Amino acid sequence: MIAKTQYRMSPGDLEVTLALVRGGSLATAAERLGVDASAVFRSLQRIERGLGRLLFERTRSGYLATELATQLAEHAEQMEVALEAARSSVEAAPAPISGTVRITTTDTVLHGLVAPALRSLQKAHPQLSYELHTGNGLASLTRRDADIAVQATKRPPQHLVGKHIGPIRVALYAAKRGSVTKFAEVEAGRADWIAPDDALPEHPSVVWRKRYFPKAAPRYRVNSILSVLELAALGLGVGIVPLFLADGRSDVVHLTEPLDKCETDLWLLTHPESRHLRRVETCCRSAAMSARLLV
Repeated sequence: MIAKTQYRMSPGDLEVTLALVRGGSLATAAERLGVDASAVFRSLQRIERGLGRLLFERTRSGYLATELATQLAEHAEQMEVALEAARSSVEAAPAPISGTVRITTTDTVLHGLVAPALRSLQKAHPQLSYELHTGNGLASLTRRDADIAVQATKRPPQHLVGKHIGPIRVALYAAKRGSVTKFAEVEAGRADWIAPDDALPEHPSVVWRKRYFPKAAPRYRVNSILSVLELAALGLGVGIVPLFLADGRSDVVHLTEPLDKCETDLWLLTHPESRHLRRVETCCRSAAMSARLLV
């Protein structure tokens, strides 16, 4: 590709690039920009011709950002932050906080901690909307797949901006009306175990069980801690789950006090370039306050 002479990128070009980096497809980028997909396609062609370089690799799964596109997206985010700051400084009354906040976490943390925070946010900021990604592999903040990550870890990534929410305490639970009612029965080997599968090999509950019950082979392996709780509540066995998830439920009972050596930390993480966006900052502040009340 040969660049046009004296081509100068405009703020609109950066906006298109950022929308494609975040959306990963023409349709999603078009929805973010409020135009149709063909307009985004034409804009991208014009920008790439002007630069003389490809910004995205076209694949069956979507548009993958090149290193240059990622760098331009960072500049676009800085422009976004500066624009929001300028608007706030000239408005007598700040505009209502609006836009979409993309959050990545596990289903356990989503249902136990994030969802209650979103309920209070919905009342305070009704113009905010949310994209929620759950899974054992968190969406990448570095690639701008998400704005906020709520993660259980002892070692948060150093390149991200982190806020420590508090410890996640856990205990061993069983069904309230199940066949196992005492920890002594577990120690005697008379209880079936429900545990995370190989998708979570380093989960603190897996490490703890292998250390203190090395001969215990789980009868049920699941891919989420939320599933551990639900199966335990059905009386299928015992499992280690967070207190914030199990406390308040009438169908389970804890067989141990909180297991200190199985404890981990809850972190709220953002990318340095997006933490000052009003929608992200507001969501982080509310989520942190709500989570501290629950963990």
